[in-house]
Amino acid sequence: MPQQNTNTSASTRSVLDSFFKLHQKNTNVKTEVIAGLTTFLTMVYIVFVNPNVLGVAGMDTKAVFVTTALIAAIGSIAMGLFTNLPIALAPAMGLNAYFAFTVVSDLGHSWQVAMGAVFLGALCLFILTVVRVRYWIMNSIPISLRIGITSGIGLFIALIGFNNSGIVVASPATLVKLGDFKSIPFILGLLSFFLIVILAHKKVHSAVLISIIITTLIGLIVDPDVKYFGIVSMPPSISSVVGHVDIKGALNVSLLSIIFVFMLINLFDSSGTLIGVTNKAGMTQSDGSFPNMQKALVVDSSSSMLGGLLGTSSVTAYIESSSGTSVGGKTGLTSIVTGLMFLIVLFFSPLVSLVPPYATAGALIYVGVLMTSSLTEVQWDDLTEAVPAFIATVMMPFTYSITEGVAFGFFSYCLMKIGTGKFRSLNPCVIIVSLLFLAKFIFID
Repeated sequence: MPQQNTNTSASTRSVLDSFFKLHQKNTNVKTEVIAGLTTFLTMVYIVFVNPNVLGVAGMDTKAVFVTTALIAAIGSIAMGLFTNLPIALAPAMGLNAYFAFTVVSDLGHSWQVAMGAVFLGALCLFILTVVRVRYWIMNSIPISLRIGITSGIGLFIALIGFNNSGIVVASPATLVKLGDFKSIPFILGLLSFFLIVILAHKKVHSAVLISIIITTLIGLIVDPDVKYFGIVSMPPSISSVVGHVDIKGALNVSLLSIIFVFMLINLFDSSGTLIGVTNKAGMTQSDGSFPNMQKALVVDSSSSMLGGLLGTSSVTAYIESSSGTSVGGKTGLTSIVTGLMFLIVLFFSPLVSLVPPYATAGALIYVGVLMTSSLTEVQWDDLTEAVPAFIATVMMPFTYSITEGVAFGFFSYCLMKIGTGKFRSLNPCVIIVSLLFLAKFIFID
């Protein structure tokens, strides 16, 4: 029997080596498994954060927990199988907040219609990917706008995190003000954030997860509103969200700009992450492309469509995948291991009811820090580049809308280039997007 087990194990390793080209890429099964686990621990926080965010839109948080883990598993495994890249997928931070706080809470659309807009945005992205226009659009958007939009989303997410923890609250006199410093959400919200950044500084890959666990346990002791409902159970039903997506309702002219924003943000968020992770892993070529690039773009846009149908926000490639590549992950086996771990998480659904909003607030603020860090790359000595980046960045949290931030970023870019005589800096993509947003404000709002 020992001999038979040894032969079976060797045969399995041989199959994995052949399929994922482990030897060719100078890696092995053990390294890839460790890399997959590392990526999982770095990004598993999304199964707690996403239900909290989408719950604001009136969605069943337990069902969203399941669909979040499920689409992360499907997308990550598909990426590993079809592209052999160590990149994991999951619902996007930023777009989930835009969905819940802007499209549903502020604009008043039902979550069913808003989720239909998510699906249509992903469908548009899929079409652009298939016809090979996606990468052209990505390259056509000026770097200052890309940085400004990404940073603006970061501030928008951070503002939500501050509000969820009671650190920043509404004020009729000053719009916003500092919350109650002595309250439990305020104290534990700050704790959750600083635990993350301190652990992240020490290169602890699971910093966000550790922070959520510690803050939740403290909340369980000191906060009477935090209730324990167990740890392990069969996955809850997803019937409350699956099958309720209103695609027909989303086919409304008033939602065109929303669909466009879902598509545009997902386009350069996912594309940029794919390029960034593969670059860190040493896989990119001189022209910026990477192995199986077209397949990867198809997988991520297909996953986003499926995510919309399942009732979760836009799906994207996760920059946290770089944590797996940093410990040696080089093949799709890494992302498959990550996906399989998300399947195991499905049996820990009671935990989502245990985690209070302030325990995940630190994660939102931390993501804001990461997303605004690219502002250092803006050419601040060139006002035609700096002003659009600044406008896009600040308009999102100040108007509480990603749509307005994107729109005014494009408007200001065109105005600055035209006003300073730099007409040639304007490409057809920027002009078309600006005109579309202008038409939206004139004829729809």
